[in-house]
Amino acid sequence: MPENNESADKTHFGYKTVSADEKAGLVKGVFDSVASRYDIMNDLMSGGLHRVWKRFAIDQAAARPGHRILDLAGGTGDLALEFATQVGSNGEVVLADINYAMLEQGRRRLIDAGVAGNLSIAQVDAENLPFEDASFDRVTIAFGLRNVTDKNAALASMYRVLKPGGKALILEFSKPLESIKPLYDLYSFKILPVLGKLVADDEDSYQYLAESIRMHPDQETLLGMMRDAGFERCRYNNLTAGIVALHVGYRI
Repeated sequence: MPENNESADKTHFGYKTVSADEKAGLVKGVFDSVASRYDIMNDLMSGGLHRVWKRFAIDQAAARPGHRILDLAGGTGDLALEFATQVGSNGEVVLADINYAMLEQGRRRLIDAGVAGNLSIAQVDAENLPFEDASFDRVTIAFGLRNVTDKNAALASMYRVLKPGGKALILEFSKPLESIKPLYDLYSFKILPVLGKLVADDEDSYQYLAESIRMHPDQETLLGMMRDAGFERCRYNNLTAGIVALHVGYRI
């Protein structure tokens, strides 16, 4: 059962039931472990498709010069890097993540790319964002919501910091078509952990990845959660037969 239906003091870490307080530390351990190989593993485990999925999300965001954008769970900064170019010198991008090791990787990438001036980095908890109400034109989160303990709190926080007319975009693994599910499960539980062991020397973290995807709310459930948080004109696009979905909602 997805985490949004669980009791306040219990949640899932993959298939394990843990206390809500415990999950944050366990997720931190996963990303501390994989941070230095995160981008390499993304390319390997998706066959490069993660770049196509993120490109679609960036295009749907339709950022304009002067916009202020919050990229949550932004990790190594691939979305933030593109947004910083799009918003220009009069705009601002905040690369945010709860994990310091991931932000360090992102900071290095952005420095290497020569990005400065309109981009800042913040270590934040998506469930309780430390930003003023109605302060961003766009809020994005790519492959991060499933790791949040209280997804409803995160959605409410994202809604709060959006300006009227602003748009939230959630790119996340979702429920694929039934026709590909056997092959997808085989890859997820047999091949992906082996890749994690060989490339990142961390089989357990990629086992968690496969399990966390299965525990994440499916497309329609997440759509309902967004509406409950106050978002309007909510919709989603399935990508690669529903392996990934992009959810979009507005603050009107």
